Amino acid sequence: MTSSHLTLAYWCLLAAMVLPYVTAWIAKAGAFRPDDNRSPREWAARQGGWRARAIAAQSNGFEGLPLFMAGVIAAHQFGGAQGRIDALALSYVLLRVVYISLYIRDKSSLRSLVWVLGLAVSVALFFVAR
Repeated sequence: MTSSHLTLAYWCLLAAMVLPYVTAWIAKAGAFRPDDNRSPREWAARQGGWRARAIAAQSNGFEGLPLFMAGVIAAHQFGGAQGRIDALALSYVLLRVVYISLYIRDKSSLRSLVWVLGLAVSVALFFVAR
């Protein structure tokens, strides 16, 4: 499959896979020094406040990926309407961006609501077959 044949949903898979790394970059910006790369997990364990929350958002991003990835692939395999698959996948990525922002800003109740919506989108992908 060439890049010209990738659906929007498949591009969203790539975006969802990159988001945890972007979140790690946010956590490290201005505080992670070259010497910290010797033991990055120890550095992460010492963080507090918004940096710790960004690290937690990164972990959550990796945790949610398998279900989303499986949902996108299954939706394509089951012959779901491409417009619906694309809309759900794009919704997931946008919800993840909002989730990361809410997590970093310590908006726990809203963050949890957005997380549930993201989970619902991932599950909905399994049911878009025609």
